[in-house]
Amino acid sequence: MYYIYKCKANVNYIFMFDKININEWSRKPQFDLFKTYENPFFNITANVDVTNLVNFCKNNGESFFLNSLFIGAKVNNEIEEFRLRIRGDEIIIHDKINFGAPVMHENKTFTFCYFKYLDDRKEFIENAEVSLKNEKENPSFNPRHNEDDIIHFSVLPWINFTSIKHARRIPVTDSVPKIVYGKYTKMGDKFMMPISLELHHALLDGYHAGLFYQMWEEIEMGF
Repeated sequence: MYYIYKCKANVNYIFMFDKININEWSRKPQFDLFKTYENPFFNITANVDVTNLVNFCKNNGESFFLNSLFIGAKVNNEIEEFRLRIRGDEIIIHDKINFGAPVMHENKTFTFCYFKYLDDRKEFIENAEVSLKNEKENPSFNPRHNEDDIIHFSVLPWINFTSIKHARRIPVTDSVPKIVYGKYTKMGDKFMMPISLELHHALLDGYHAGLFYQMWEEIEMGF
């Protein structure tokens, strides 16, 4: 199935997705419960090992920011529950998820930069560098609230946080996961970085959060 979304700039985007048969879905009882909550999101923060990634980026002069985003985007696309979204009374699953992240400018304000997910790391980095350069040169504050084929990433490289709470409009009307990377620090012979996950409980549980962290570190080990 194809879904046509027209943004404010009158540009057409074609998103591919399928619908979930809720009545045959194994998580229907959990969905029916948590979809009624005023704030159905739960938050988990855990440290992940980024030692290989830190060393790889330092040795090869590559961006830790973009490579860490690549890992997160890859995990989100490989775990199908992270591609689920609630639309009205329906649940859809996207074929592919892209993502956005705040970019800080010289005046210490931020805008949102949007990145296309590509499975090949080098192609992803090259494409992301262009997107990042364009946003820094021509900033536009566009939160894209009407799009759900996306993951909301944030990065707080100044803080080795242990928890975080997002700003929310109540009642919550979206089901997009929010992921935050913190400051990585040296712990013994390793570099560790906190990652916060904020997930809609009608679509995901603690098991899926654990799978995210496990897969993130497995991909990181390949650097």
